[in-house]
Amino acid sequence: MKKHIKLGIVSLGLLFTVACYAHTHVIGTGPSTGVSYSERQYFILWGLIPLNDVNSKMMVDGAENYAIETQQSGADVLITIGANIIIPTTISSRTVTVTK
Repeated sequence: MKKHIKLGIVSLGLLFTVACYAHTHVIGTGPSTGVSYSERQYFILWGLIPLNDVNSKMMVDGAENYAIETQQSGADVLITIGANIIIPTTISSRTVTVTK
Protein backbone atom coordinates (compact mmCIF):
# COMPACT_ATOMS: atom_id res chain seq x y z
CA MET A 1 0.00 0.00 0.00
CA LYS A 2 2.81 2.41 0.88
CA LYS A 3 4.43 1.69 -2.48
CA HIS A 4 1.27 2.77 -4.33
CA ILE A 5 1.01 5.97 -2.31
CA LYS A 6 4.64 6.84 -3.02
CA LEU A 7 4.17 6.11 -6.71
CA GLY A 8 1.06 8.32 -6.77
CA ILE A 9 2.87 11.20 -5.09
CA VAL A 10 5.84 10.94 -7.44
CA SER A 11 3.52 10.74 -10.46
CA LEU A 12 1.62 13.85 -9.40
CA GLY A 13 4.89 15.66 -8.77
CA LEU A 14 6.14 14.82 -12.25
CA LEU A 15 2.83 15.85 -13.78
CA PHE A 16 3.17 19.33 -12.30
CA THR A 17 6.78 19.75 -13.44
CA VAL A 18 6.02 19.44 -17.16
CA ALA A 19 4.95 22.47 -19.14
CA CYS A 20 3.66 23.25 -22.58
CA TYR A 21 5.69 25.59 -24.73
CA ALA A 22 5.66 26.95 -28.28
CA HIS A 23 8.19 28.71 -30.51
CA THR A 24 7.01 30.42 -33.69
CA HIS A 25 9.31 31.58 -36.48
CA VAL A 26 7.76 33.76 -39.19
CA ILE A 27 9.55 33.77 -42.54
CA GLY A 28 8.84 36.44 -45.15
CA THR A 29 5.48 38.09 -44.58
CA GLY A 30 4.14 35.04 -42.78
CA PRO A 31 1.43 32.59 -43.74
CA SER A 32 -1.23 33.70 -46.20
CA THR A 33 -3.14 30.59 -47.29
CA GLY A 34 -3.68 29.01 -43.88
CA VAL A 35 -2.67 25.56 -45.15
CA SER A 36 -0.70 23.76 -42.45
CA TYR A 37 1.23 20.50 -42.12
CA SER A 38 2.20 18.90 -38.81
CA GLU A 39 4.61 16.16 -37.82
CA ARG A 40 5.61 14.81 -34.43
CA GLN A 41 9.29 14.61 -33.53
CA TYR A 42 10.59 12.12 -30.94
CA PHE A 43 13.73 12.34 -28.79
CA ILE A 44 15.55 10.27 -26.18
CA LEU A 45 17.93 11.33 -23.41
CA TRP A 46 16.05 14.49 -22.47
CA GLY A 47 15.88 15.78 -26.04
CA LEU A 48 19.54 15.22 -26.89
CA ILE A 49 19.13 12.49 -29.53
CA PRO A 50 16.37 12.71 -32.18
CA LEU A 51 14.68 9.42 -33.07
CA ASN A 52 13.15 10.63 -36.34
CA ASP A 53 13.84 13.39 -38.83
CA VAL A 54 11.23 16.12 -39.28
CA ASN A 55 12.31 18.08 -42.34
CA SER A 56 10.63 21.49 -42.26
CA LYS A 57 12.19 22.37 -45.62
CA MET A 58 10.19 19.56 -47.25
CA MET A 59 7.07 20.65 -45.36
CA VAL A 60 7.48 24.23 -46.71
CA ASP A 61 7.66 22.87 -50.29
CA GLY A 62 9.23 25.97 -51.81
CA ALA A 63 6.95 28.58 -50.22
CA GLU A 64 8.56 31.95 -49.49
CA ASN A 65 6.12 33.20 -46.84
CA TYR A 66 5.32 30.81 -43.98
CA ALA A 67 5.54 30.21 -40.25
CA ILE A 68 7.14 27.30 -38.41
CA GLU A 69 5.83 26.49 -34.94
CA THR A 70 7.46 23.95 -32.64
CA GLN A 71 5.49 23.13 -29.54
CA GLN A 72 5.04 20.64 -26.77
CA SER A 73 1.30 20.36 -26.38
CA GLY A 74 -0.78 18.41 -23.91
CA ALA A 75 -0.82 15.41 -26.28
CA ASP A 76 2.99 15.45 -26.39
CA VAL A 77 3.13 15.54 -22.59
CA LEU A 78 0.79 12.53 -22.40
CA ILE A 79 2.89 10.64 -24.97
CA THR A 80 6.03 11.41 -22.97
CA ILE A 81 4.49 10.29 -19.67
CA GLY A 82 2.97 7.16 -21.22
CA ALA A 83 6.19 6.16 -22.98
CA ASN A 84 8.22 6.62 -19.83
CA ILE A 85 5.81 4.57 -17.72
CA ILE A 86 5.74 1.67 -20.20
CA ILE A 87 9.48 1.70 -20.89
CA PRO A 88 11.42 3.62 -18.23
CA THR A 89 13.50 5.81 -20.53
CA THR A 90 13.73 9.47 -21.35
CA ILE A 91 11.52 9.56 -24.45
CA SER A 92 9.89 12.90 -25.26
CA SER A 93 8.05 14.39 -28.21
CA ARG A 94 7.15 17.73 -29.74
CA THR A 95 5.01 18.82 -32.68
CA VAL A 96 6.35 20.78 -35.65
CA THR A 97 3.74 22.68 -37.68
CA VAL A 98 4.39 24.61 -40.90
CA THR A 99 1.67 27.05 -41.99
CA LYS A 100 1.85 28.50 -45.48
